[in-house]
Amino acid sequence: MPLSVTLLSLCQALLVSGNILLIAVSPLIGSRLAPDPAWSTAPVATQWLGLMCATIPASLIMARLGRKRGFVLGNLMGLVGVAVAAQALVAEAFLPFMLGTWLIGIGIGFGQLYRFAAVEAAPQALRDRAIGLVMGGGVLAAFFGPWLARISREAATTPFLGSFLGLGALYLVALMVLLAIRLPPPEATHGQGQPRPLGEIVRQPAFLVAALSALIGYGVMNLAMTATPLAMAGAGHHFDHVATTIQWHVLAMFLPSFVTGHLTARFGAPRMIALGCALLAVSGLASQVEAGVTGFNVALILLGLGWNFTFLPATGLLTEAYRPEEKARTQAANEFLVFTTVAATALLAGPLVNLLGWSLLNALLVPMSLVPIVLLAWQRLARRGQDPHISG
Repeated sequence: MPLSVTLLSLCQALLVSGNILLIAVSPLIGSRLAPDPAWSTAPVATQWLGLMCATIPASLIMARLGRKRGFVLGNLMGLVGVAVAAQALVAEAFLPFMLGTWLIGIGIGFGQLYRFAAVEAAPQALRDRAIGLVMGGGVLAAFFGPWLARISREAATTPFLGSFLGLGALYLVALMVLLAIRLPPPEATHGQGQPRPLGEIVRQPAFLVAALSALIGYGVMNLAMTATPLAMAGAGHHFDHVATTIQWHVLAMFLPSFVTGHLTARFGAPRMIALGCALLAVSGLASQVEAGVTGFNVALILLGLGWNFTFLPATGLLTEAYRPEEKARTQAANEFLVFTTVAATALLAGPLVNLLGWSLLNALLVPMSLVPIVLLAWQRLARRGQDPHISG
């Protein structure tokens, strides 16, 4: 495996560590600064909104300037967001804090393309393993992110200010790694041919399955995950328990990445996606059992596994839906669809968990989790007697 893929994995670890920190503290900051408790997850939503806003520009910028310059630009944007959010915490200003998380989200949006850069940097035969290795960087983040959230929470006189100083340090380290990394130039990865119309690309079965699976997997996971700190706080659990639950969840999200590529290559993306969706549904059912720490841990572990077995195979399947010259627009379309959904679920998490409660919210996620399985079954029936190719 090329060294550049390993360094991308390290960048992914730093990115996800910062994301975990934000997941743990942003809803709590929101509940402290927001004028109404229903808006407590709004800073999380603006983070995802920033990510959504970055999806299309990030892909197009990287097609023109290259992955490395694009990642550096996104990292710098994240640092600006950290500075704005830190200043807002000192001033106890809710709207400026949301602006800061929006800018951080833009930086994260550029970083979400690390997995596609790994595909380009690795030989074709190692494509799925490269995706798994980069996403596996989240395993380090599963330990480091919650630890950083705990020790930085009260590290400054202003509550949670230390968390954002720690986030800035992560982004600075990532910036140094990015400056040292070598990635293929855009002319070597994006092609120069005549692309097909985007409408023709997105109507392909491979794109439909990949985009919908990633959309549902990430949306269901994010809605439940964002609601978790609020639900646990409402159930009387200590912040340390919240951080530990998020830690187990993120570990479940990323630890299987080291084998998901092998499993996808052996069993195919559709079977892996079906397994992931089933685990998401089981997570929703497990949330009906109890509201103790163990109940939250079990549900969030299953949620993380379901996300991994849905999102990673969907990423590999997406690469089969486009030619090199169509890469930027196709990836941009996929990321926009996925992270628009994620932004919406983050915004809805606070109001829904307050209105419905933890158990009912998760019960409603069970049928949503099964939608990609229905699409896969429908496509399988539709191609009986024909021979279209949808494989992972």
